Amino acid sequence: MARPRKPLLSRDRIVAAASALVDAEGLEAVSTRRLAAELGVSGPSLYNHFRTKDEILEAVADAVSDRIDLSMFDPDDGRDWHTALHDWAHSHRAALRAHPNIVPVFARGPGRRPAGLRVADAVFGAMVRAGWPAAQATRIGALMRYFITGSALGSFARGFVDDATAYDPAVYPHLGRAHLLAEHQEQVDEGAFETGLRAIIDGLSVQYAALDR
Repeated sequence: MARPRKPLLSRDRIVAAASALVDAEGLEAVSTRRLAAELGVSGPSLYNHFRTKDEILEAVADAVSDRIDLSMFDPDDGRDWHTALHDWAHSHRAALRAHPNIVPVFARGPGRRPAGLRVADAVFGAMVRAGWPAAQATRIGALMRYFITGSALGSFARGFVDDATAYDPAVYPHLGRAHLLAEHQEQVDEGAFETGLRAIIDGLSVQYAALDR
């Protein structure tokens, strides 16, 4: 039997094509018609794998979750909860920063997404094993999601234009060097994330020390 000229359609191919579209053009670029054209198939054939566009975007978001390192939460890994939370947060943010256009979908929460649920389960389980009460472990998971997702929604440094005349010192006396921020985006944004992350973990450490265990 002759081999088909084009690879057979699969969930993975659809997700990869949708992810490429989202990365290149944003969420609005994704439609079943556009994906079918990109994949060289008929539109209805997509429905054998996904019922709606939203399901496709959820799968794209879940593929991002699947890239987050969870090894630090393995009971045999050896890292304490402070270090594990720190290292995981950086891995999590790196995954989101690689695909910033999908972050609004990701921010909805894991829902039924398998990889997203594995992330939530790993964080919660690690915090409980470390001695955090279940209710507080839930809050820690929520806190970290808010912080990490928010940090990936945009760049603080690139929120200022690269124009020294844009910030009149008579009106904005403290923004005389704001036009230089974009030039140092990586340093500013990475430094801000690490500063915030350290503040969160330090604050949690104070609460942890006060726990009645």
